[in-house]
Amino acid sequence: MINEIIDKVNLHKKRAKLALEEIKKWDELDSGIFEDFEKIKTIDTFIYRFIKLQDIMGEKLFKTFLDSIGEYKDNMSLLDVLDKLEKFEIISDANKWMEYRKLRNELTHEYPNNENDVIDGIKIAMDFFNEIEDIFNNIINYLSKKGLLDENK
Repeated sequence: MINEIIDKVNLHKKRAKLALEEIKKWDELDSGIFEDFEKIKTIDTFIYRFIKLQDIMGEKLFKTFLDSIGEYKDNMSLLDVLDKLEKFEIISDANKWMEYRKLRNELTHEYPNNENDVIDGIKIAMDFFNEIEDIFNNIINYLSKKGLLDENK
């Protein structure tokens, strides 16, 4: 089960990263991007994949990871899960993930109503993306060291 979730995370991560790399090539990230349909598609892709990436990690990967190492209980809140992940040095700060969730919610609710808020959110998401990628890599490395991944996939 963990391998299936990892595959889904990888899919969203790779597609978000492709969109992110495209966005970084642009001269500027301002309201002018909303006049260019190709840029709108790239922004939409990045936001969608960023949100999906965060959702699957927060709702499935973290719990499944903790369960695979014998540390998950059904009654754990997200904050309990994040605290455990911090204990295992998977994440550096449980509160930081809560900031990611807040940004995710803002991107979901703001977009496309206020272009300036969307641009600010995209810029923050671009910064957060690397941290989210690091968290994912920490999980992979931990599971690999413990021999808990199907490496033959």
